[in-house]
Amino acid sequence: MAVNYGSRRTVVGAHYGTRDWLAQRVTALLMALFTLVVLAQVIFSSGPIGYDNWAGIFNPQWMKALTFATIVGLIYHVWVGMREVLMDYVQPVGVRLALQILVIVWLVGCAGWAIQVLWRV
Repeated sequence: MAVNYGSRRTVVGAHYGTRDWLAQRVTALLMALFTLVVLAQVIFSSGPIGYDNWAGIFNPQWMKALTFATIVGLIYHVWVGMREVLMDYVQPVGVRLALQILVIVWLVGCAGWAIQVLWRV
């Protein structure tokens, strides 16, 4: 017969650690790449930056695809960060769930608006 000394440790949580850590780094790299691409296009454009030049930066399909990927990465990056903050600092489960739902609704709204603006250019 096996003897159990002490209580058995029960680990709770979703065990997102490594996946979320990696996702934060990958999305941060994507956002940094996007920033460098936009900065390079602004620096190397001729003349003053007006609406026409700015819209011209986002007109090519590859730039729209990169911007879309960056928007999706940004939304996921924010979600991971906000979820961790809410899980760490908001203890009442109902309040935490309500705040998480509000964050999701806000992020989906922001993503929809950003994509709508992007494809209007």
